Amino acid sequence: MPRTHVDSLKWVEHGTKLLATQVAALDEPAMTEPSALPGWTRKHLVAHVAANADALGNLVHWARTGERTPMYSSMDQRNADIESGAKLSATQLAAWMNGSARNLAAAMDALTTEQWRAEVVTAQGRTVSATEIPWLRAREVCVHAVDLRTGLAFADLSDGFLSALAVDTQAKRGLVGLPDGPRPEVVAYLTGRPHSLAGVPDLGPWL
Repeated sequence: MPRTHVDSLKWVEHGTKLLATQVAALDEPAMTEPSALPGWTRKHLVAHVAANADALGNLVHWARTGERTPMYSSMDQRNADIESGAKLSATQLAAWMNGSARNLAAAMDALTTEQWRAEVVTAQGRTVSATEIPWLRAREVCVHAVDLRTGLAFADLSDGFLSALAVDTQAKRGLVGLPDGPRPEVVAYLTGRPHSLAGVPDLGPWL
């Protein structure tokens, strides 16, 4: 079944809790260890997730007020924010991530039915309905919870989310068919993460 707006909101809440739990268990040395994303420590990853909530909050503001508010002023600024965020302490990063997540949730909760139908533009330049914002956030928190490399795996995410992510990622990748295998492993392959599938090309990280 196609994902719904309610589904996406539910996955945001679930993924946010998963991520917060993982981050809370990491001390300062652990936060400086590599994440699953090339060139990024766990601090880079948490800074990215925190900045993403702030950026999606800009889209919520756009939907609520009609004032054009891009996610980021520029991709250079986005990257600079992540690099500067990675220099914060583990405690400061966790506070930023959790605070930005709460702010985004509150802002989304305040949108009216009409405002949810407003059109906004993603960082990739796609014009979408504001109802797409929760899905954009659900992808970030759920996938990056796995990327922290704390033992959480795609198999620990809900089957409904994995199905929706497989459909979404396959379309973004422009792939016609999918390899056979367990859904968590297929999703790991599609998103360019480590997997157990044999004889498939390396797609590179996505998200």
